[in-house]
Amino acid sequence: MRIGVVTFPGSNCDTDTLEALESLDVGVESIWYQDADLAQVDGVILPGGFSYGDYLRSGALAAKAPVMAAIRAQVEEGALPVLGICNGFQILTESGLLPGTLRPNRHGEFRCDWQTLRVVEASPFFPGLMPGELLRLPIAHGEGAFYVPPGTLATVFQQGEAWLQYVDESGLLNAVINPNGSMANLAGIKRGSVAALMPHPERAMADYLGSSDGRRLLSAWLKGIGQEGSYAG
Repeated sequence: MRIGVVTFPGSNCDTDTLEALESLDVGVESIWYQDADLAQVDGVILPGGFSYGDYLRSGALAAKAPVMAAIRAQVEEGALPVLGICNGFQILTESGLLPGTLRPNRHGEFRCDWQTLRVVEASPFFPGLMPGELLRLPIAHGEGAFYVPPGTLATVFQQGEAWLQYVDESGLLNAVINPNGSMANLAGIKRGSVAALMPHPERAMADYLGSSDGRRLLSAWLKGIGQEGSYAG
């Protein structure tokens, strides 16, 4: 198995993500944003950072990069698992591969701290991560408030696209601990073979860093890719 990590102008978590994957004994490939050949990889991660300096809207320019056209084509064929992290989440919503958009944080502040997440829906691309399971991961973003038109929020849950929510340490929803004003405390969304989250699993790969739950999440994603038939979505 070989996983590609895309670098856009302004990406700053690509190296961390490559190193996190290497620690899980998986082959890695650095993919430049102008590359359109993904034949050498079995899955792709869009890492965190500030692609194109977050001009216009975060992720808006990166969504038009050549590599995204190649990713879209393979996703539509059901042949490519994709994981977006922070800016990668923004890119995936801007490209239309995930629903909604990421707005500036409600309080107008950049937030960098630890959050507890609850798995809302299971996914064949994350075997072993069960509904109700809690993960402790760090966030670092200024535009992480997930938004969809109010009338469509119920559809996100009905279609199984709601994946992760910000919760308190006991796993309960609480508007007070919502770090950015996301609708329904949503921290992660999935659709078919595409999933994304605002927190950074690559920064939570060992207990001495504050949590090893990022290792659990990335390991589950890799296991899902390796399972026969996982591309079916």
